[in-house]
Amino acid sequence: MPAPRTRPARAPARPARPAAALMLVTALAAISLGPAATPAAAATVPVGSGSYSDTRPAGTSGPTTNTGAPVTPKLTAAVRDKPVPTNDWWSSLAFQRYGDNPWSTPMYGHPLTYQATAAGLEVGYPTTPAIVGEGRQYEYAHKRDLTLGLTGLNSPDTKADAWSDWTVTPYWSDGARTLRTTIGHGMPFVYAKGSGGNAQITTAAAPTVFSDQGNVLGITVAGHHYALFAPTGADWNVAGTTVTAGLGAKDYFSLAVLPSTDALATYKKYAFSFVTGSKATWSYTGGTVGATYALTTEAKEGTERGTLQALYRHQWLNTTDALTPYTYVSPRGTMKVRESASFTTSQKASAALPGLPRTSAVDSARLKGYLDQVANAADPFDGATDTYWTGKALGKLAQLVPLADQTGQTATRDKLLGLMKGRLQDWFTAGGANEFSYDKSWKTLTGYPASYGSDTELNDHHFHYSYYVYAAAIIAQYDPAWAADSAWGGMVKTLVRDAANPSRTDTAFPFLRGFDVYAGHSWASGHQGFAAGNNQESSSESTNLSAGLILWGSATGDTALRDLGTYLLTTEAEAIAQYWFDADQQVFPSAFAKDTAGMVWGSGAAYATWWTANPEEIHGINALPITAGSSLHLGGEKAAIRRNIAEMERENGGPAVEWRDILWEFQSLADPAAAKSKWDAGNAGYTPEQGESKAHTYQWITTLDALGAPDATVSGDIPSSAVFTKGTVRTYAAHNYGSTARTVTFSDGKTLSVPARSTATGTGAGGGPDPDPEPPTGNTFQLRTGGVLTTATTGTAGADTIASAAGANYDGTPHLPLVYEVKQVNGVVAPGAATAFRLRLDAGTAVGLGQQARISYDLTGDGTFERTETYSYFATDPVTGWEDYAQSRGLKSATGSLGDLKSGTVRLEVWHAIGNGTAKLQTGPATSTLVIPYN
Repeated sequence: MPAPRTRPARAPARPARPAAALMLVTALAAISLGPAATPAAAATVPVGSGSYSDTRPAGTSGPTTNTGAPVTPKLTAAVRDKPVPTNDWWSSLAFQRYGDNPWSTPMYGHPLTYQATAAGLEVGYPTTPAIVGEGRQYEYAHKRDLTLGLTGLNSPDTKADAWSDWTVTPYWSDGARTLRTTIGHGMPFVYAKGSGGNAQITTAAAPTVFSDQGNVLGITVAGHHYALFAPTGADWNVAGTTVTAGLGAKDYFSLAVLPSTDALATYKKYAFSFVTGSKATWSYTGGTVGATYALTTEAKEGTERGTLQALYRHQWLNTTDALTPYTYVSPRGTMKVRESASFTTSQKASAALPGLPRTSAVDSARLKGYLDQVANAADPFDGATDTYWTGKALGKLAQLVPLADQTGQTATRDKLLGLMKGRLQDWFTAGGANEFSYDKSWKTLTGYPASYGSDTELNDHHFHYSYYVYAAAIIAQYDPAWAADSAWGGMVKTLVRDAANPSRTDTAFPFLRGFDVYAGHSWASGHQGFAAGNNQESSSESTNLSAGLILWGSATGDTALRDLGTYLLTTEAEAIAQYWFDADQQVFPSAFAKDTAGMVWGSGAAYATWWTANPEEIHGINALPITAGSSLHLGGEKAAIRRNIAEMERENGGPAVEWRDILWEFQSLADPAAAKSKWDAGNAGYTPEQGESKAHTYQWITTLDALGAPDATVSGDIPSSAVFTKGTVRTYAAHNYGSTARTVTFSDGKTLSVPARSTATGTGAGGGPDPDPEPPTGNTFQLRTGGVLTTATTGTAGADTIASAAGANYDGTPHLPLVYEVKQVNGVVAPGAATAFRLRLDAGTAVGLGQQARISYDLTGDGTFERTETYSYFATDPVTGWEDYAQSRGLKSATGSLGDLKSGTVRLEVWHAIGNGTAKLQTGPATSTLVIPYN
């Protein structure tokens, strides 16, 4: 067992530039900020009963370079007065953190990566991950394939000239030449407008030309295929590594990274449909969150206004919109291409409650004793003075208010509410030892005393302020007058405007400062000044803000904020499952032998935190704070929680010690009985994590042991509802914030009558077995849409599209294959056995198609496949209906030898060897199967 370690001051987005963000606890060094500039005389800005200052307190700093010099946003005159969205994937364009780099650090748009330089925009498409730091990090680091610019361009800096929800336009000027490019998430194109020089593409190595159509040039650089598009009538000229084209009277050109050379004709169609903006819209209706992601375009030539965009995994898993067979590699797994300027997603809303409901399993007297320990403490705020640790203390108290209320301890409830009000009001009033201060240049509200770069780097506002908003939401539930705009609600909303502003027209704060609507999650660093891009460590503190918005909006009748919170929570829940926990085991590279990431970076992810290598904290940082508002969504991926806990205990040399309460509560979201056993055995002699209490941990674990874990397969038609399942019994819970009783309807048809301003529960049959059980052992795997091989026998029927061979011959060579994988496989080779499969195919009425399969075995999960088997292709008939392709077609070729699987990976690839058309591959229970020769 490891010795208990004390958690030091947390630093979630430090300014060190990690070559690889891994053993950060030893890599970071303190940076002197130098003397603070003397502020002007402060003015107090009243907001209801509260106020903030328009000038920061004496002796404090605002945004600075890494040497402590004050810095202002790098913006062109066109957007100089517009609130700049810090904490974005591209923020180094506007925030010059390092004095020797006035252009940008690497920016990860996916599938492309970018970096601004004096000569223009570096563009890369990293497709091979590096595993660094003794296997603790994977990264698809930016590596230049080419630089897009103008002949002679030598700009002293790069500025942000325009931006929208997930696109940005950098600007270069050297006096004689100007260049603007538009780049974005999911965009395979880079759109350029320039003056004063010819279009110029400088490649990292001599390009291979695969298509020359005059103004359209197809080149291959470092194994990646690009198309260059100049205005009609222009002609690209290749001279070594320099490719140029005269623009004539025009000022535009573009390039695209291609998924394959045969995609050129499709991409050429959209080469002059320039993206001018991006916008996400969302809705909440009856338990479902819908979202639309739309690009606006203008036609530079012709009339085409469509485009191509690549969807992340969390998006394509939740859309029914048609997708092309084209795909890209990214740090977030496979991206799939849609041929349209928009797409929609739909998800069951993530559950949120102000507190877990009351059950008879919780002993009221025991709970009272635990509550009294906190309420009667000499200092319930544990000496906190800065925004983060004050927030943590507020969060701890907020979780106890519903517990005291539901057990009739009104005096304790009111005492806790009074403590929270007093501290919030102190912070919400300008002057004194602590206050919020508005920075006119950066258009941000910063709390002082600040912490972890929330002032000098604009880090973590969504983390810190999440606790204030959540605590205010609990107060609003019991004291609506306190939450009125004319009282203290106005200051709560001002914090919301800083961290999660829903308005794109607000002149004081940017739209959704921390949340990246296309990436599906928030970013922590204000400046993004790292080689690995931006980062986020504690995804759970981000969802804490989303939950706070749901509860605040519900309590105050602000349905717009409530629905924003529901969209943010539901969207980020899927991103967390896929990118932090690799829930489907389809995102982390095989050679990254971890089941969780403590931090997600633009370039990849790391099994690390900013302050320690302690496994408990690496695993726990994306669980805390445990709340009924922000944590229930985690129960939707129970198998991932089980892998997570098992890995933590392996890495830790045994069960949790330091953060045992956080990890018990986390485990209870998948296996409540196991968590309860750990609580029963170890609750006497531990110190709670600094944002936790024994009262909350006891009630949480005991309640889930009684009700069962959250059941994400069912949702209610109001955001403040949840479902729990134990055995064959479902428990339905909902909180009604309204002044009249209402009926809540759940997606399985259950209805629940909920009195005004109350939480109610009801039970019903239909839970059945664990909705997310551990898959059974065995050597027979079924295919699931999403690239999954699983031994589970339940699931959803589906079909995946096999991309066309476009008339070429790919017999024996995978081309745009469908890929299905299973990781962490253990097995012993079965003597005399061989690989077997049945793949159900339908080519419809297409003639002359042949599908081919390859099965590969990575025996140790290190990314190297020791055995590969390619089978002869199967010629489908032109009659609609499923046909079976099996190993009986014969083995075409094989390399290597089989051996025992030890945490190994098995991969199935299916593609078209011949033909000019697409076909379907059936997925789901009792359809396509793969049998591996192992016991």
